[in-house]
Amino acid sequence: MTDALAGPDGALRCPWALSTEDYVAYHDEEWGRPVHGDDALYERLCLEAFQSGLSWITILRRREGFRAAFAGFEIAKVATFTDADKERLLADPGIIRNRAKIEATVANARVLTDWAPGELDELIWSFAPATRPAPKRLADIQAVTDESTALSKTLKKRGIRFVGPTTAYALMQACGLVNDHLADCTSRSAP
Repeated sequence: MTDALAGPDGALRCPWALSTEDYVAYHDEEWGRPVHGDDALYERLCLEAFQSGLSWITILRRREGFRAAFAGFEIAKVATFTDADKERLLADPGIIRNRAKIEATVANARVLTDWAPGELDELIWSFAPATRPAPKRLADIQAVTDESTALSKTLKKRGIRFVGPTTAYALMQACGLVNDHLADCTSRSAP
């Protein structure tokens, strides 16, 4: 028994990926593929935080707006954002205009400028769990794990804001620390 469904091309996919073309592309080309690099992981961390309480499609469709608004998520650039930049962001219709999330994004960049190059990448990837059986059903996939809880706690202790265990697990899924593509999903074994 599997929850994987055939997409428009007949290939089996995780069912969440089939609701829009945007999701199909994201599922097939990005989700669950390893992401490395401090700026790239910072972007994913920020976008997962902005997603909190919203549908991922809302963020996905505004990702280019977020990239433009947040200087391509270059940590060093975002760390220099001023109060005027924050007000600009609050008026930007291309992003989610949530003051707490904007403040956290800038504050997190400032914290990360004190870290050594590669330190964010190394820290996040140190929480990648050992391999585990491929989920057959959506019900087999957890929203929070021991590893995501530990990652969340560690990031918070290091000064990173807006990263609870659920957000941490979504980051782990999106960045390939875990492979939560269903067992019969065509993307399960994709490089």
